[in-house]
Amino acid sequence: MNKYVIGVDLGGTTVKAGIVSFGGTIIDQLSIPTQADKGPEIVVKQIIKAINEITAKANGNEIAGIGVVSPGLVGLDGNTVEAPPNFKNWDSFPLRDSIANGLGVSIPLRIENDANAAALAEAKFGAGRGEKNFLFVIWGTGVGGGIIMDGKIYHGPHGGGGEFGHASIEYDGPVCNCGNIGCIESYIGQRYLSARAVRYLKDKTDSLVWKLVNGNASEIDPRILYDAASKGDAAATEIMSEAGELLGVAISSFMNIMNFDLGIVGGGVSAAGDLVFKPMNEQVKKRVMAPLRPVARVIPAQLGNQAGILGAGGLVM
Repeated sequence: MNKYVIGVDLGGTTVKAGIVSFGGTIIDQLSIPTQADKGPEIVVKQIIKAINEITAKANGNEIAGIGVVSPGLVGLDGNTVEAPPNFKNWDSFPLRDSIANGLGVSIPLRIENDANAAALAEAKFGAGRGEKNFLFVIWGTGVGGGIIMDGKIYHGPHGGGGEFGHASIEYDGPVCNCGNIGCIESYIGQRYLSARAVRYLKDKTDSLVWKLVNGNASEIDPRILYDAASKGDAAATEIMSEAGELLGVAISSFMNIMNFDLGIVGGGVSAAGDLVFKPMNEQVKKRVMAPLRPVARVIPAQLGNQAGILGAGGLVM
């Protein structure tokens, strides 16, 4: 009989659950609707449903534990989840206890923030394997992060460690959705990056970007910019390169503070590859303290959409 764990990735649209081996292989997985608009009690019922359905696929093999990852702030008690984005009527809710009570089982059950868990997944099974310390960045709709320190997730004294997207890179920069000013997210989060691109492209009517969106500025997003840049469009290349530079500036500041030499970047926008990683690394090499320059680097994450389930599973291994 084999021993596995169950990883649950709670998202605003779907609950994904998987059976995970201790070697980091997802044996089987499924997804069901989250029903995030119906309140936390209904979401818990969906999580329990997903766990029960994926457990039935374990074919009698031992389940050693269950990990659940969620957006929002997870309290240091490992139980409460506060204000997950896009979840209605959810302020502070005892997610772990609610799931445990609904399941009625005694096996280990852990809850963690989704970005932190993705960082753990990269540490155990991905680009950070063998690395004790690194910054993990999720670059997509927003800019999230997690810190791996001495091989473990760093939470900070209040549980919110790793909110890298809200580090300021300019003291009088744009206002971020969080209320802070000059956050890296307010420059390169998907919505902000798209808006910057529209402003930049306003007078560049010959850019391929306009052809790709049929002149509709509302359709300009990082995917379109990457597509145009990969076809040689100079304006799109400049926009993506600047975004990489800005993220490199933020990462280099973190490296100087923490004396870390590794950044791992995942998320949808990071799929642009060298278009963003080359300028990112150039800025890091330029800005970190001299002792770090020979070793400091930023590399792509490896696990993609599997990071949530794998990170959740990794919590109970």
